[in-house]
Amino acid sequence: MKKIIVSALAVVLTVTAVQSQVAPEPKHDGIHRHDGHKRHHGMDMADLNLSGEQKATLKALHTEHEKQIADLKKQDNISVKESREKMEALRKEQHAKFQALLTPEQKAIIEKKKDERKAKMGEMGKERGERMKKELNLTEEQSAKLDASRKKMHEKMQAIRNDKSLTEEQQKEQRKALRKEQMENLKSILTEEQLKKMKEGRKHHSKRKMDV
Repeated sequence: MKKIIVSALAVVLTVTAVQSQVAPEPKHDGIHRHDGHKRHHGMDMADLNLSGEQKATLKALHTEHEKQIADLKKQDNISVKESREKMEALRKEQHAKFQALLTPEQKAIIEKKKDERKAKMGEMGKERGERMKKELNLTEEQSAKLDASRKKMHEKMQAIRNDKSLTEEQQKEQRKALRKEQMENLKSILTEEQLKKMKEGRKHHSKRKMDV
């Protein structure tokens, strides 16, 4: 059972090593491919215009990281908690090495892409808000409260993502608690009928995604 857990952690933490540079929510490897076609939440690795030397170094880093993870998974004499801590340490080490590999210009490209994605997410949030207002027949007061709640939740989520002292597992738990808090906020703003309609809409949306 422990090996299964450690293996799962290996996947999650390897993913975060590079992806945290380009996005918040972690879930693709990000350094498995070096052919310039791997995308990171809208950003193609080709955007960084990595040199041949950088690509070779990145590949070597990945090989080294995989070996470290494999060695860690073989350690049966440590607890799951220790495994998580060591896995997190490996992730941070890989993250630091990737940062050191980039030029200031490449780091600037990543920041620019992050800003562009943030602006796009903001626009999408506004569109969702307008659609929700229409579908649930929200009052102006309810709409204002929901906007304020979403903004507050977004700020808290960003704080969790930016807290480098938290392990991946701790971030996961805090995000889970935040989603629960958000649902309680919805219950205090929406009527029972509106909540029911919202849940039905989510089920319909999920079914459509599965049918695609």
